Amino acid sequence: MGTYKLLVHSARQVVLVASKGERVLKGEDMKHIAVLEEDGANGVSIIVGRDGLIHAVGYDADIQKKYCNAKFDRSLDASGMCIVPGLVDGHTHPVWAGDRVHEFAMKLAGATYMEVHAAGGGINFTVDHTRKASEEQLLKDFEERLRRMLRCGTTLVECKSGYGLDVETEVKMLQVMENAKKNVPIDISSTFCGAHSVPKGKTADEAADDVINVQLARIKALMDSGELELDSIDVFCEKGVYDVEQTRRILHAGKEMGLLINFHGEELNYLGSAQMGAELGATAISHLEEVSDEGIAAMATSNTVAVVLPTTAYILRLRAPPVRKMIDGGVPVALGSDFNPNAFCLSMPLVMHLACVNFRMTMNEALCAATLNAAASVGKSHSHGSLEVGKVGDMLVINAPRWEHLIYQLGGQDHVIKHVIRRGDVVHSN
Repeated sequence: MGTYKLLVHSARQVVLVASKGERVLKGEDMKHIAVLEEDGANGVSIIVGRDGLIHAVGYDADIQKKYCNAKFDRSLDASGMCIVPGLVDGHTHPVWAGDRVHEFAMKLAGATYMEVHAAGGGINFTVDHTRKASEEQLLKDFEERLRRMLRCGTTLVECKSGYGLDVETEVKMLQVMENAKKNVPIDISSTFCGAHSVPKGKTADEAADDVINVQLARIKALMDSGELELDSIDVFCEKGVYDVEQTRRILHAGKEMGLLINFHGEELNYLGSAQMGAELGATAISHLEEVSDEGIAAMATSNTVAVVLPTTAYILRLRAPPVRKMIDGGVPVALGSDFNPNAFCLSMPLVMHLACVNFRMTMNEALCAATLNAAASVGKSHSHGSLEVGKVGDMLVINAPRWEHLIYQLGGQDHVIKHVIRRGDVVHSN
């Protein structure tokens, strides 16, 4: 039978999320995720090959019979414990210098996001510090953040640039992401977000031209040479930042380069950006606190993933996005931490908890949104997001009798997560 990298056996529950090769779950299907439960004394096993892919999932007795002559580099006894897929964080801004802890007091006193921005804080404050920071310092801080995410169960994370707003710093941020891929055992989906804000001294039209003609041109050359690997393009489509037509131009230019469209829309003001994104075939749109019924219908038709961000709505005291209406309307919903200097959260279990309480999602829906659907939001649900044969062997061993403890125990992931496994390698144990 040969030698395999990992056998995890005797699990009480294995949450597959999907079992029929589904690339995304919508509507009622988000509530009915696939789970294998132990049958009496017959627990559940997973085998990961040396290629890092799942080779088998099934009951212990069946696996033992089929693989009786196999050898395993490592075997984990999961008796009394549960297994879920590695978590996927669908939206982060993790490469930056200069925290904004001083702005938290302003927000607590009632300042809005745009009032902080107008006072010289917000994105432009972080831009100033990130431009001045060395690539070495950015990489050191970024890798530590990634390791903290990993300890909280994240094995695939979407990472945006966007604190440069000029070609040199944007490229510096993207190169930091490339270097981190070699050093930290976590999968990174890189997103170019040079249109995160309008830089000082430019109009929005001038900034859009710079993003398209200067920044994207440089990035394309680096992608063609193999120096950068990017998946997506992002724009902050918002009143006072980039309007719908400016956003459309930038996103179209990125799409022409082969990038997936994955952008900020309908966060603070309704602009009709969801309809525009759907027209362009957007893979995902984030935030959506102010999305309209027409926008929801357009996203459902285009199968665009809604990446909702509970930490942002919580910290900025925004109206919650209409998640129940989106799910009922057939929009696939995903979750992200929105980790950034404004929303300093690295924990997807906490994000899932907030989604259940504040967005009224069920725990099944939240797990689906933080695994398969989040993977779909970055175009990787063919390889990530569920425990199925042929997919990557990314999983969490949960030290609890039911998997829901991962969400139920508020802030308790350090205790609940026994092992974090990435491609069959145990990369963190508690």
